[in-house]
Amino acid sequence: MILRDRPSGVELFFILRGSILGRIRGVLLANILLAVVVTLAHHALASHNAVLVSTIPFTLMGLPLAIFLGFRNSACYDRFWEARKLWGELLLRSRSLARQVLHLGEHPTALADPRDLSDVRVRMVLRAAAFCTSLKQLLRDQPADDSGLDGLLRTTEREGLAKARNRPAALMMNMGADLAQCRREGRYDSLSTMQIDHTLSALTAAAASCERIRNTPLPFSYSLLLHRTAYLYCFLLPFGLVDSIGLMTPLVVAIVAYTFFGLDALGDEIEEPFGTSANDLALDAICRGIEIDLREALGDPAPPPALRPVDYLLL
Repeated sequence: MILRDRPSGVELFFILRGSILGRIRGVLLANILLAVVVTLAHHALASHNAVLVSTIPFTLMGLPLAIFLGFRNSACYDRFWEARKLWGELLLRSRSLARQVLHLGEHPTALADPRDLSDVRVRMVLRAAAFCTSLKQLLRDQPADDSGLDGLLRTTEREGLAKARNRPAALMMNMGADLAQCRREGRYDSLSTMQIDHTLSALTAAAASCERIRNTPLPFSYSLLLHRTAYLYCFLLPFGLVDSIGLMTPLVVAIVAYTFFGLDALGDEIEEPFGTSANDLALDAICRGIEIDLREALGDPAPPPALRPVDYLLL
C-alpha cells in the first residue's frame, strides 16, 4: 500500500512510485508509436485518395466502454474495501479476545510472564496473532513460514500445523480446545465461555470471508471482454482521429490510452487485494499491529516495532 501525501503542481505528473504507469508503459508506448506512424503516413498520403475513418464509431464505442470500465472498477474496489473491513474486524476481535481472556475468568495465579506460552491465557492471546499471520500467508499463497510464528506458538503446536492444509482453521480448533479445558477447570463460567466463543466465531467468519474473496474472482469472460474492447478501441483510435486533428493525434491517443489502459490495469490490481502489489492491502503491517496490541495487553514491556513505509510502500 502506498502511503504519501497528495502531490501538487508539476510533481503530480512525474511520480512513478505507486503509479499504474509501470504496468502499462509497454502497451502505452506501442499505442503511441502506432499513432505516430499513422499520423506520418496520413501526412505523406494527404494528396492521395486515402480511405477516411469517421470519428462517430469511436464516439459510440468510447462512452459505453468508459461506463463498463467504471462498473468493473467499482466492483473491484468493493472487493478491496470489503477485504479492508474484514481485516479491521480481525483487529477488533483480537483486541476483544485479549480483554475477555485476561479479565473475564478466575485464574488460580496472576499472570507472571507475558511470553510464557505454558500459561493458557498467554497461549490463547498470542495464538490470535498467529491466526492472523497464518491467514495472511494463506491469502497470499505464501509457503508456510514458521519464522513468522516465532514466540506466538509452542513448538509442539507449530509441529502440528505442518500437517494442516488450512492453518488458520487448525489454530482455531486449538483455541476451542483450550477454551473447553478452561471451562472444565472452572476458569470461566458459562456466560464468559459463551462470550469468548462468540469472539472466536467472529474471527473464523472474518477469515472465511477473506478466503471467499480470494477464491472467487470476477467472472473471467467479463474481464476478458473489457480487456479486448479497451485494446481494440485504443489501437484503432489513431485511424479515427488523424483526419480531424492531424499532428495532435499522438498526444490525444496517449491521454485516452493512458486512461483506458490504466483503469483496466488498476481494476486487475485491486481485484485481488491480498497480494503484495503497491496498491494492495498492507497485511504485514496489519498483522504486526495486531501482535503489538496483543503483547501490550499481556503487559509485554518490549513488543516488536511497528512496520514503517519504505519508499512510501507499506507491505
